[in-house]
Amino acid sequence: MSNTTGQVIKCRAAVAWEAGKPLVIEEVEVAPPQAGEVRLKILFTSLCHTDVYFWEAKGQTPLFPRIFGHEAGGIVESVGEGVTHLKPGDHALPVFTGECGECPHCKSEESNMCNLLRINTDRGVMINDNKSRFSIKGQPVHHFVGTSTFSEYTVVHAGCVAKINPDAPLDKVCILSCGICTGLGATVNVAKPKPGSSVAIFGLGAVGLAAAEGARISGASRIIGVDLVSSRFELAKKFGVNEFVNPKDHDKPVQQVIAEMTDGGVDRAVECTGSIQAMISAFECVHDGWGVAVLVGVPSKDDAFKTHPMNFLNERTLKGTFYGNYKPRTDLPNVVEQYMRGELELEKFITHSIPFSEINKAFDYMLKGESIRCIIRMEE
Repeated sequence: MSNTTGQVIKCRAAVAWEAGKPLVIEEVEVAPPQAGEVRLKILFTSLCHTDVYFWEAKGQTPLFPRIFGHEAGGIVESVGEGVTHLKPGDHALPVFTGECGECPHCKSEESNMCNLLRINTDRGVMINDNKSRFSIKGQPVHHFVGTSTFSEYTVVHAGCVAKINPDAPLDKVCILSCGICTGLGATVNVAKPKPGSSVAIFGLGAVGLAAAEGARISGASRIIGVDLVSSRFELAKKFGVNEFVNPKDHDKPVQQVIAEMTDGGVDRAVECTGSIQAMISAFECVHDGWGVAVLVGVPSKDDAFKTHPMNFLNERTLKGTFYGNYKPRTDLPNVVEQYMRGELELEKFITHSIPFSEINKAFDYMLKGESIRCIIRMEE
């Protein structure tokens, strides 16, 4: 693969020319990596709800044309100056957030919120020189969250690339780049339920199901799924959920329903919806004395969290998390090994697999609520 080092590569990419319009497969030129960057050959990518949200351009600054995609697996094609932890041929996962290794967050055992490389959805260029590495006939094409994996080749900051076991199947572990780790880590790294404990999961989309998987792996005995769509309950059983509550079926607040079911409240709750009411319910449904609630969902910008201070004084704890508190370069390789050992089941998250030329089908599946994760095969 080294014969392309230092050269512009022409390849196919799925380009979003305008908000909400189908992506168009175009020939793009991908510049070589600059200092501190890596060029990856993407083999598999998948669609996450975040891609759809920014493609629809609802409530944020629209940047078009743009190459979306941020869950993927690939092989390092070349590295820029100063990159030492990766070399051509390495198997890797690009991640929408990063780990520079130098800032106070990276040096802290408690944080994964790198000062340099944390997610920036408004930036459409590389931080090294504020330029794009993508172009079509000389016209720059915007990056997305530093990854842009809906392209056969992409350039990513080296701090956002995790080197993984080359034996791991990239068509499975690629989904660890975003949503699955976000939910899984919220449970295992932040909520930390004990074996035999009770856990409530609010929202049973991909992130919520991953949070439930974390509760299953942790040995929780009661995993209560809370969702407004009752049809999600059957699928959730595969992820360890063994009790279900639909708030619409009750004429009292769902936190009260859960408290009555569990003799005072659950030991842990993980909120994966972004609904401010679900966040309040998740906190208020945990048991006094030891209960911990973890917020994962991203709220609307004008939302405010309101609860009585006595809920805190009665020894309930409220926490937030970003990307499941995983440091991308340090921790992702270990999550891949969990899968390789059979502790973490990824296959059940994958509902569809399509060739790159049919990438718009992935958007259709997600918008219709038919997919958890749709794998997009770059080589057809």
